[in-house]
Amino acid sequence: MKKFRKLAMLLFLAVGLAGCASQGEEASSAQNVVNVYNWGEYIDPELVDRFEQETGIDVIYSNYATNEDMYVKLKNGGATYDVVVPSEYMLQRMIQEDMVLPIDFGNIPNMENVDAAFQHMAYDPEQKYSVPYFWGTVGILYNKTMVDDPVESWDILWNPKYARQIIMLDSSRDSLMVGLARQGYSVNTQNLEELTAARDDLIRQYPLVYAYLVDETRDLMINGENAMAIMYSGDAYAAMSENEDLDYVVPPEGGNLWFDVFAIPKGAKHKENAEKFINFMLQSDVMAQNAEWVGYSLPSQVGRELLPDEMKNSPVAYPDPAVYAKAEVFTYLGDFVEVYDQMWQDVKNQ
Repeated sequence: MKKFRKLAMLLFLAVGLAGCASQGEEASSAQNVVNVYNWGEYIDPELVDRFEQETGIDVIYSNYATNEDMYVKLKNGGATYDVVVPSEYMLQRMIQEDMVLPIDFGNIPNMENVDAAFQHMAYDPEQKYSVPYFWGTVGILYNKTMVDDPVESWDILWNPKYARQIIMLDSSRDSLMVGLARQGYSVNTQNLEELTAARDDLIRQYPLVYAYLVDETRDLMINGENAMAIMYSGDAYAAMSENEDLDYVVPPEGGNLWFDVFAIPKGAKHKENAEKFINFMLQSDVMAQNAEWVGYSLPSQVGRELLPDEMKNSPVAYPDPAVYAKAEVFTYLGDFVEVYDQMWQDVKNQ
């Protein structure tokens, strides 16, 4: 996800440090390091360098593409990490499965920079296992020169006029969310009739879809290659900064309001270093620099105040709460998530 103009720099960092991780994970417990496992393009690499210079702690940095990829890697015990960045529903799962450690907030004084509104949320009510990182919405990014109908509803994604010009997210929860919200159902439903209806709606949409993607979407939209796409708000903001023909809408029927957090997985070999890293990332100037590079929204007013005016006042990055009034936060569905996964495979197997 995130800032296009610095992608090459981050890929160099990720590949180089991921290589270090594969070579030295077993021995890393004896080193002054912190192993960070994060989404692609989700941190300003200059801040990694700064943390290393200020603390003397080496960062071994690796990337993943989805919450599920991260979960499987941790669950299978294939590697040991000290910091991970799950979304809220995945954190819930990891808490239930005893996969994360309580955080010693005595080592994270900069937690005071996180707004109270983003603490003690349903996914971590005791504020015991996580620290807020970024948040945002899911909506429709569209090209105003290619779309001549009002973008006011999820319905436009089913308009045959835009056949093969629509990008959907390659994610079971996010794409089924669109089908559910369009019909007025909860995005966390466990009602089989509702979920089947959403699946069938997505199957009917299938011939109109250009592709099911994640990170590649932003560049396609920046280059004017597609009319519209389902996109996370931070990616939408970054794309709009590169192409003035783009605009972003959160449909009023409902959708997803999401939160990504820092957590420390069970088995972490450098817990104190993990807490030092998290505390560093909560410095107000660090948060602002990171948000400007990544393009996502901060859970911190003091960090937001340091942003450039165009980002600080952006209705995409910091929308009026009325914009996402009907949006829901994903919850972990337990074993029922397998039903979602099967429904999603039914859509993609057309």
